[in-house]
Amino acid sequence: MTIPEPAAALPAALDGQPIERITRDGVQYVVLGTAHVSRASVEAVQALLEHENFDAVAIELCDSRAASVRDPEAFKRMDLFQVIRQGKAGMVAASLVLSSFQRRMASRYGIEPGAEMKAAMEGGQARNLPVWLVDREVGTTLKRAWRSVGFWQRFGLMGGLMASVFDKDEIAEEDIENLKQNDILESAFSDFAKGSQPLYRALIGERDEYMAARLRESATRAPAVQRVLVVIGAGHLKGLVEQLKNQQRDPATLAGELAIVPPAARWPKYLAVGLVLAVFGLIAYAFTRDTSVGFAVLRSWILFTGGLAAVGAFAAGGHPLSALAAFIAAPLKPFRPGIPAGGISAMTEAWVRKPRVGDFETLANDVSHWKGWWTNRVARTLLNFFFVSLGTLAGEYLAGFHIVKALL
Repeated sequence: MTIPEPAAALPAALDGQPIERITRDGVQYVVLGTAHVSRASVEAVQALLEHENFDAVAIELCDSRAASVRDPEAFKRMDLFQVIRQGKAGMVAASLVLSSFQRRMASRYGIEPGAEMKAAMEGGQARNLPVWLVDREVGTTLKRAWRSVGFWQRFGLMGGLMASVFDKDEIAEEDIENLKQNDILESAFSDFAKGSQPLYRALIGERDEYMAARLRESATRAPAVQRVLVVIGAGHLKGLVEQLKNQQRDPATLAGELAIVPPAARWPKYLAVGLVLAVFGLIAYAFTRDTSVGFAVLRSWILFTGGLAAVGAFAAGGHPLSALAAFIAAPLKPFRPGIPAGGISAMTEAWVRKPRVGDFETLANDVSHWKGWWTNRVARTLLNFFFVSLGTLAGEYLAGFHIVKALL
């Protein structure tokens, strides 16, 4: 049930702040909705901890995001070659874009992104309170969101990310306070999240369910806990409170189900493999008709796939050797399973232009402006991976179309 605020007057820092108080299974949850880059939100967290007694503090962070809040220098220790080799370049790039989205909004007002979460962690630790990390891993959320939408909507997601990088509009502090109505992930993909129910569910709805389940599960494991301060983005406030009121399933089972990454659809991979096999079948057929025709269509395959991959490398500001690696690797895709052409080109870029210590030190700040993606060697390597992969994909389809046209 929802219970009223304390009878005592609230401190001024809490005036107008979105706060809900709800009791479930004998535990009272004081849920504070925050804007992730708001000075007022930090003050509200501190005021609640100073004026009320709690047995635990729960925050809208997962393990990896909490680690980055505790240790913002973690990017300095990133093994770039391992990131590329393990196929995590896209995920790291997406995380950087999301962090830059927050950082750009916050830099003007002298407050670090996630400062209210850090204040909740430090305030809880200073009072020897357990700190519960109740959000789902951001990588799991992004993968579930990616796999919840169709092929064409994925281009919209990538476009939303890119648009957030190039957006130069100044943001007034009052507009930042209005972000209390949105989640940071929803804000980055706002147009698509509002228009796509599966995407909205993955970014917002599922996380409301997951965080409510984690709160219930954590409370069950700590029977002495009777009052919990919950600090979340205000875009989750209504949904989380509803889930705490009405959720009936076993919390551990529900959280476990929502933490599973669904398997990737197989048809895009089959389509890509089928396209390449069909193209090489056509090339073989062309050689049976006429050797000169065979060499002509083979040349088209090399020039389209290798050429557009190399263009992608140059578009990312890559070294000529990175472009050459892309040009060689892209046409050999059928004979080179494993690391994609984008990965080979990116590793070449990292080898030729080894990232300096300073690149890792300034990475978070550099990517908050679009030019930084081309000047910072770490960011440029990730950009190289993305652009070369995109160029290779475009080259395959264009080469297939050109070869079919040439044989008809």
